[in-house]
Amino acid sequence: MIDGIYTLANDVVYDQLVALLNSIEVNAGREIPVCVIPYNDRLDRVRAEIAARKNVTLLEDSAVIAYWENFATQAWKAHLRAQRTWREWGFPDNYRLAMHRKLCGIHGVFDKFIYFDADTLLMGPLDYIYHKLNNYDWVTNDFQYKSDLKYIFDGASELIQKVFSEENLQSKLFCAGWFAAKKNVFTDAMVANLLDKLKSGEADVMALGGPDQSLFNYMICRSGISYYNFAYSDTKHVTGNHWSSQFDVVDNVLYDHGRRLTYIHYMSVPSSSFTRLCAGEDVSIPYREVFLHYRYLKSPESRPKTFTRPSQLMRLQKSTSSFLKQKISNFQLKYRNFKDKINN
Repeated sequence: MIDGIYTLANDVVYDQLVALLNSIEVNAGREIPVCVIPYNDRLDRVRAEIAARKNVTLLEDSAVIAYWENFATQAWKAHLRAQRTWREWGFPDNYRLAMHRKLCGIHGVFDKFIYFDADTLLMGPLDYIYHKLNNYDWVTNDFQYKSDLKYIFDGASELIQKVFSEENLQSKLFCAGWFAAKKNVFTDAMVANLLDKLKSGEADVMALGGPDQSLFNYMICRSGISYYNFAYSDTKHVTGNHWSSQFDVVDNVLYDHGRRLTYIHYMSVPSSSFTRLCAGEDVSIPYREVFLHYRYLKSPESRPKTFTRPSQLMRLQKSTSSFLKQKISNFQLKYRNFKDKINN
């Protein structure tokens, strides 16, 4: 039995990938192989980094990538509300399709695996996660279940109740940025069955904002495979993992009220912030020194010695760009809510 780790990356998140790989090497407690799933073909720096590491590989099985992209494409084409809305927003029909490549681990080389988004850092050993996979098919460790159901499933309440029989559906929600599963947990027959259900009208339960997260949650909840979330079922011992929490830092490891974190997730912090920071710009990100420690663990000579603030003009340009992006985001959210009210 081979335990392993997958992540999804390209050159855009190169700095974060390096930090993640270094954190795994230092904090996993034992040597665990890592396989990088390509987000797209922008991989020059990623390939060079992988070539310099003995325990890291690149997933290059185009058939596996095509399999899961085809599944995701069919699933979302069955979601007529999503197709209509994405076109109105100027998005492609296959919005964020590459994010669904996370599922490639199901047909990968590891018997049991943990998936990490590139914007995470490992803080502690993982054996307890792999052990839990002896009894469950899918394992998570996050607090998505405390968020509003609409971020995962925003279809009509009548349809949601019809599709999912669980009385406590909320308890099974999870973030798609970190999860553990077994190889072949979804067979071809199971995938085909899920597609039939999605095409029958069930696709409309899924929320549009994070397609991979909505679809993955649908797959777990609808298939009925065994599921365990440490953050929900072991509340006395679980720690936080989101960057917005207040953690203690001891020797570049984060602790939550004395308990060592398993990982920290920089979810929603733009990758450009890490790129600018590593280029020597004075960018404020949570636990900045911790990130920089792992990013430059193997190349301390490359770490910026000083950090400079951008010029007033650059700050104005970036501020204006951020303002416009936020205005567009707010408009899209309001528009979606308006459309949902009409459709419901």
